[in-house]
Amino acid sequence: MEWSLVLDNAPRLAAGLVRTLELCALAALASLLIGAVLTAAHLRGGTVLRYLASFYTALCLGLPLLIIIYILFYALPVYGLTLSPEVVGVCALAIYYGPYVAEVVRGAILALPVGQFDAATSIGLPLLRTVWRIMLPQALPLMLPPLVGLMIGLIKDSALLSVVSVPEFMFFAKQAVSDTYAPIEIYVTVAFTYWVLNASCAAVANWMERRLTRFSSGHS
Repeated sequence: MEWSLVLDNAPRLAAGLVRTLELCALAALASLLIGAVLTAAHLRGGTVLRYLASFYTALCLGLPLLIIIYILFYALPVYGLTLSPEVVGVCALAIYYGPYVAEVVRGAILALPVGQFDAATSIGLPLLRTVWRIMLPQALPLMLPPLVGLMIGLIKDSALLSVVSVPEFMFFAKQAVSDTYAPIEIYVTVAFTYWVLNASCAAVANWMERRLTRFSSGHS
């Protein structure tokens, strides 16, 4: 095996990794926003909003991510809407992971005592302040582990974006393999990099969870 080929292609792979991190960060923020909107629709929306949120959630939970990527990249141009590969990648990941985020957030909020929200409402606290000052600090320790698991899944699933030529880590890895004919060296390096990245995310999340749990216990 010629591991020197990995070093020769390190700049290209590093550029792909940076692009993957950028795309995943945008997709994660968008999925959190979608999840927050869906949660609000489920918990505080009217009948129509709840129905639409439930339909969207059921639809996305039942579809593979690859189908969503193909629809955005190949089907939308038929109807006159053409998106760049990067936009397709971010939108596909956000659309797919948004409902999962909503289920996590909704489950954490529903796990809290109902009386706290009712008490805050009875004394006239605005909804946003109630959520920010009372509900969120208690729900965060419950949300964090599954949310981090979703974000790790999002990072891993970003490798699928290479099928529509999104210039990310796996896309450049495929190019490197095509140029060097060294699939073992390149793909082992890519696999190890993904593992280090996701293990680091999990370690940071565990540290934050311990901090949040101690903070919540100290202010309960």
